Amino acid sequence: MNICNTCGLPQELCVCENIAKESQEIKIMTVKKKFGKLNTVVEGIDTKQIDLKELTKKLKGAFACGGTSKDGKVELQGDHKHRVKEELVKLGFAEETIQVI
Repeated sequence: MNICNTCGLPQELCVCENIAKESQEIKIMTVKKKFGKLNTVVEGIDTKQIDLKELTKKLKGAFACGGTSKDGKVELQGDHKHRVKEELVKLGFAEETIQVI
């Protein structure tokens, strides 16, 4: 049985990621890229406690769009900034810590 180094609970019961999700200061904004295309950028997620690649994969699947995770940010193709907040809340992030700019 594997024990979590942070909380001391077995891996199946580990609550570190849930606690981390509630303590984030997340900002969601749109950025204009080449040729006038809009990208939605999600920043402020602590990459040490949350798997950014897995989160990017879930968001891309939810919005049926392309995207990437780099430099501690999630970039999604298209303007999804209001829908991203709803999706992050569904994934367990605290609504009051998410700011749409």
